[in-house]
Amino acid sequence: MLGIPLHYLMQHPLATLELASDPVGTWTRIREEVVARRERRGPQCQYKSDPNWEAWFHSRLGLTFPSQFTSEFQDLWPTVMTELKARGIRAGPESFQSWNDGDAGFVRAIWCLVRCLQPKNVVETGVAHGVTSRFILEALVRNGDGCLWSIDLPPIEKAWQSQVGVAVPDRLTKRWTHIKGLSRLRLPELLKQLGEIELFVHDSMHSERNVRFELDQAWAKLKAGGAVVVDDVDANWGFHRFTQTVSGYQSVICDAEPLRPDVRRFNRKGLFGILLKERLAGSSQDRLQPVTE
Repeated sequence: MLGIPLHYLMQHPLATLELASDPVGTWTRIREEVVARRERRGPQCQYKSDPNWEAWFHSRLGLTFPSQFTSEFQDLWPTVMTELKARGIRAGPESFQSWNDGDAGFVRAIWCLVRCLQPKNVVETGVAHGVTSRFILEALVRNGDGCLWSIDLPPIEKAWQSQVGVAVPDRLTKRWTHIKGLSRLRLPELLKQLGEIELFVHDSMHSERNVRFELDQAWAKLKAGGAVVVDDVDANWGFHRFTQTVSGYQSVICDAEPLRPDVRRFNRKGLFGILLKERLAGSSQDRLQPVTE
């Protein structure tokens, strides 16, 4: 077993520097990445997107489609993209190392969820340039309430560390708590602290092991009527297998709509999944009441 981490350290010498300052975090990172590599050798899960996902999604939220919230997103999206371009950042596939940043379908769904559900507590894993974080925070400001907690493992390279969260302007940071570290080490403690959440967004390491861990943790704290959004579901079996272990939900698979074709994906688009947790039958307790348009 020691041979695998040592081999990893030989390929990633910067990780050796982290080992002394954060041994638990570094070894956990290595273990998770080794497991993810092993998973990729297995057969891929063939998800199929619903071409009418957005109409389905709106109807489940009690909204007409297209909604006021869709129009709000379309107005704000070019402004954020223009700001990033002015800073020399080209959002889209592989814009943050190997990560995508700024898939319009994915971010639009999250915007509508935040605006509709009026959440008090939103938790996301993965930040990169912070495009998704920016839209969550902008939506919370329009709601007049709510906070975002983002768990993110910073890149080892300092040049990339300086780009984490650059899409989030200072005026939005009072609603934002950025927690550095692995979700496996930080997420349980955060969820225990919050007690309950209304929206969870997975966009960190896309291994089945990590997806299952995060969803198991978040689902237990998710309020009835809340939602989970999982990016890059086509990268592993995690979303599919999680849905086989829980009940009381509705789900849909959606096209991510990258800003340009993502040649790594079988459909050149990528996929994300939405889980809507059913409200409690016969009781108003813990229900989320969507706002009217």
